[in-house]
Amino acid sequence: MPNYWKSDRLKDVATINGRSLAASTDPDFEFDYLEISNVDFRGVIDATAIPRLRYAVAPSRARRLVQRGDILVSSVRPNLQSIVLIDGGMEQLVCSTGFNVVQPKDWHFKSRFAYYTLVSDSARQYFEATAKGVGYPAVDDRDFNALEVPMPPLSEQERIADYLDASCAAIDAAAATKRRQIARLDLLRASIIEKAVTQGLSAHARHTKIDQDWIGSLPDRWSVTRIKRLVSRLDYGISVRTEPEGRHAVLKMGNIQAGEIVFSKMEFVQEVTEDLLLAHNDLLYNRTNSPDQVGKAALFRGKEDDGVTFASYLVRLRVNHRIMPEFLNYVANSEGFLSFARKLAIPSVQQSNLNSTRYSRMLIPLPPFDEQRAICDYLDTKLGNVKETIAIIERQIGTLTAYRKSLIHECVTGQRRITAADVERVAAHA
Repeated sequence: MPNYWKSDRLKDVATINGRSLAASTDPDFEFDYLEISNVDFRGVIDATAIPRLRYAVAPSRARRLVQRGDILVSSVRPNLQSIVLIDGGMEQLVCSTGFNVVQPKDWHFKSRFAYYTLVSDSARQYFEATAKGVGYPAVDDRDFNALEVPMPPLSEQERIADYLDASCAAIDAAAATKRRQIARLDLLRASIIEKAVTQGLSAHARHTKIDQDWIGSLPDRWSVTRIKRLVSRLDYGISVRTEPEGRHAVLKMGNIQAGEIVFSKMEFVQEVTEDLLLAHNDLLYNRTNSPDQVGKAALFRGKEDDGVTFASYLVRLRVNHRIMPEFLNYVANSEGFLSFARKLAIPSVQQSNLNSTRYSRMLIPLPPFDEQRAICDYLDTKLGNVKETIAIIERQIGTLTAYRKSLIHECVTGQRRITAADVERVAAHA
């Protein structure tokens, strides 16, 4: 830090968790309730997802009162940086006790500068180092209060905050544009699959009345059949408790993404029967999940010797000689198929259930085998290009995010000196 900057403990320049709902609160008192899951390092993720609750039915953790200028810092999983500055827009706001509510003393510590200090990488590193617990690490009150924060003169705090407000707004806008590009590419990907698996590569098609209208028009040489006539076996996965280590990796719902299996955040079991080990080109689908996730499918590209199994809320299909597994995977991930499959799912309180009986009775288009191969080759190439473009954009978003964090860190530690001219320039050109 510059020599003329000071530093102090957070508890000496801010009031922490100073206001809470009393046990005698009127049961009909209404408030907006903010949970940790709706906050990230950019602030509130979705303002429309903040529920309006009555005290009588609110969860017991909905207790901390919040007002304009407060900074909410999640005490759990500090690596996620769930931190938000409350700058208005919400009335009668209450947050979870999983947050520490920081109310800076304005004559020492300006709220906007305090926010950038608490969201900086130096603060994150401190919180991660002091967090206790393995699966659900949390920062206790003593360590949180003891955080050493920089204290430049008030005028400089305001200047740094003005500079970071404009700079971060510009960076966030650029990242948001990139995310919209990815969303459009996802729509393009879905459209490419839909056209290929329902109309083939032929320009000549006829309209066929089918009891499942998602299929629409098909070339004359195509047939329509039920999935159950194309599979040699169909199985539910294991229902035993998984562990962080073990002999056999267990695939779960979260491992199925965009028609592919992603091997991340894996869990394991020590023993599993041989008939529940996945073989090359086995297809898995989510049979129970939230309505927008149920039915999503992916092919296992490994081999049986890999010793990988799957959880009970996934269903494994192994196809016979009539269909290419790659083609079935593309059909199963087409928007028309997924939309109709979700209509067949049985709804419950928080999720839907698409059992194997209903799934196996779904009708799908079935082109000749050589045309299945041609369609798969076409889709592999087209979607490979889309995937490569998305990867480039995601790297760009990562670069913007890293620059944002670096910029905040440099400014709140004094490594980057901010002048009035810097503020004017970034405000004019952001």
